[in-house]
Amino acid sequence: MNPGSKFPDLVPRVTSAAVMVGLGGAAIWAGSLWFVLLVTLAVAVMSWELHRMLAPPDQRQYSPAFAGVSGLAVLLSGLLPVGFVLPLALMPSIVGITLLPVNRRIFAAYSAAITLAGFGLIHLRGDFGLVWMLWLLLVVVATDIFGYFAGRLLGGPKFWPQVSPKKTWSGTVAGWIGALGVGWGFATYTGASLDLLGLSVALSMASQMGDISESAMKRKMGVKDASNLIPGHGGLLDRFDGLLGAAILLLLVEQMVGFPPVGQ
Repeated sequence: MNPGSKFPDLVPRVTSAAVMVGLGGAAIWAGSLWFVLLVTLAVAVMSWELHRMLAPPDQRQYSPAFAGVSGLAVLLSGLLPVGFVLPLALMPSIVGITLLPVNRRIFAAYSAAITLAGFGLIHLRGDFGLVWMLWLLLVVVATDIFGYFAGRLLGGPKFWPQVSPKKTWSGTVAGWIGALGVGWGFATYTGASLDLLGLSVALSMASQMGDISESAMKRKMGVKDASNLIPGHGGLLDRFDGLLGAAILLLLVEQMVGFPPVGQ
């Protein structure tokens, strides 16, 4: 058997991932306005992809406008006091409900998720610093990588075949194990309590939920990818759907428990 048969898209995936890691890593390291601009651009592109996917063909000329509204909302949320953020984050959803002739509820929910996740990432980097931003990203990346290889190598029962035929329970559990390892490493490095392990696994689950929800949306709309912007990955929404879920959950968790978890 050809070893590459199990990983036919591995080379373009790795190449594209390396480029994204380089660009994203530089902005994350720089922080401040550079990171806000990166998140703004990513949110605008994902909003463009979302509108193109859900709008009928004769309405897709408005996709750049929706992208602009979402990007501006996130940009301002990174520059204005927190009290102004929520209305801005929900504005693209309100505009979509008003103007989209179909798929309004899906657009409203997913558009809000995109903008809130963008704010959550800016908030995490600005308030908690580089280390915890890297922790979140590595949890999501480990979930994806462990899940990808375990699912392809081990196979087994499918997680939800009607929505995502390739996803398996072996890959799902492997993603949790990868996130657990990231949590253990950061707990050891930072002196955080072992609560970080459970939080890492929970964010891994949220990441998988973000992934599966986007798969369900694409299946409903009859498309394979959100766009073809990234070789081997489809669009930004295909690449960052898991990060959206994890960022939103972390944004909620920060309000309920002390973060980061204090070591005992």
